[in-house]
Amino acid sequence: MQSCVDPHQPSRRNDPRDDPLHRRCMELAIAQAELAATIDEVPVGAVVVHPERGVIAAAHNERELRSDPTAHAEILALARAGQHLGTWRLDRCTVYVTLEPCPMCAGALVNARVAMLVYGADDPKAGACRTLFTIPEDPRLNHRLTIVGGVMADRCAALLKDFFAKKRNRRQPGRPPCGPDPLLNG
Repeated sequence: MQSCVDPHQPSRRNDPRDDPLHRRCMELAIAQAELAATIDEVPVGAVVVHPERGVIAAAHNERELRSDPTAHAEILALARAGQHLGTWRLDRCTVYVTLEPCPMCAGALVNARVAMLVYGADDPKAGACRTLFTIPEDPRLNHRLTIVGGVMADRCAALLKDFFAKKRNRRQPGRPPCGPDPLLNG
């Protein structure tokens, strides 16, 4: 797999969701999400990409593992990126995440001064970047970032749907899955 090097270079394509660099980097975030599922964590993965250094951090949800409500993939990846760079200012970085960030994570992206967010699936229950709120683009805040949503959205959403379907089946053996997923409609 090619490395993710400069997400700030403009794509020749009209739709940024089809940008090959975004897709390669989202593959890395998806791999993190798949790791989360193997330890029974909600499958959300994130990677942080620096324009010259490439991928500088990767993480997946670890809320159950750490018994920490703040151990979202984005928060862990931002912390690791800050440690890697030796600064909390990630103003040249792009964050790739498989699910639209929640209000906590969207606020962290703003506070870290991230340049760009690229996410996969929309989150109609807690999405704070486009679906329910627009925290990273709110002009009242001291920083705004570029957002590209919907990169490999079907694949990212399928990870979540499959995870929650398996959880429902484990709770009620022999019964078909029913009711909406906690994170996705349907």
